[in-house]
Formats: sequence, C-alpha cells, structure tokens
Amino acid sequence: MTIDVGTHLKNVRIMYGLSQRELAKRAGVTNGTISLIEQNRVSPSISSLKKVLDGIPMSLAEFFTLDLQASPQVFYTREELTDIGDGNVLLRLVAAKRPNRAMAIMHEHYLSGADTGEDMLSHKGEEGGIVISGKIELTVGGQSRVLGPGDAYYFSSAVPHRFRNLGPEACEIISASTPPTF
Repeated sequence: MTIDVGTHLKNVRIMYGLSQRELAKRAGVTNGTISLIEQNRVSPSISSLKKVLDGIPMSLAEFFTLDLQASPQVFYTREELTDIGDGNVLLRLVAAKRPNRAMAIMHEHYLSGADTGEDMLSHKGEEGGIVISGKIELTVGGQSRVLGPGDAYYFSSAVPHRFRNLGPEACEIISASTPPTF
C-alpha cells in the first residue's frame, strides 16, 4: 500500500488540532515547508519527515501505521450504552465494544433499596465517581459514608467495597474505573 504522505500529514495535523504555522513552529521548520509537503510538491526525506513529526509528537512508525479511516467511535447515544446491571442496579457502560479500552466509564442508576450485593467487591485498579442525584451509601474497607448530589469518591478497588441505596429515591452516579473490569 502506498501512502500519500502530504495528505496523510495534513489529516494528522488537523486531527491534532494544529495549524500549519503551529506545526512548523513546533518542528522548527518554515511554514512553507509544511505547506509544500501537504501539497505533495516536495517529498520529504525520512529525517525531514521525522523532524516535522517530532512537532506533533509522533513517531515515524505511528505516522505510517495510523489508519485515519478506521478511527474508533468517539460519541455514543444513550441507546448505545451497554447495560450490564441486574435490573435494580443499572450499569450503562460507555464504549463496551471498543477494543483495548484502558478504562470503564459508567452511568449508574441504583433504584431505592438496590445494592451491589451482600458480598463486598474487590478487584485490581482504582475507581471514582460523582453522585448526580439521590443518595448512596458507599462502604470502602471499614469506612462508610452516605454521599449526595455533587459528592464524589475515589479509592483503590482492591479494598473491599459496596454501594447501597438506602434512600427513598433512585440514585444516579457517573463513574470511571481503571483498568476496566467490565
């Protein structure tokens, strides 16, 4: 497969939100150099292209293997979130089918009386979140606290933990964990 270096450079530059002038400044080359490469009016040497790519920064290998056509999905509608909950606890996972996810982001709903189970959870990593509405009792190790709207948490997931909604209304939380366990 032959790559159109000029067009590819322009698309990469735009993807990184850089103007020709900004990339030239970062790379230590003239604005005209970037323009000529992008128009395919000059074919840069490997060392020249590496110098330009250092301004992004991006390696030659990344540049030549980056498939701009197969970019992963970025935006998700409510309907595209995968529910991995049990009915009382709705856990809607963002980007469930994205390969090699480095984190899990969830929109959580705990109905009145719902919890994550009698057994405390424990897994590798960290997690955090913000309560959007309602109240949730969070137990982490020997500590328990009832959190309300605007309250947040962040802890090592290896410490046994449990979520329980003891209130009369549903509780909504936006959370993230890494590495993803779902």
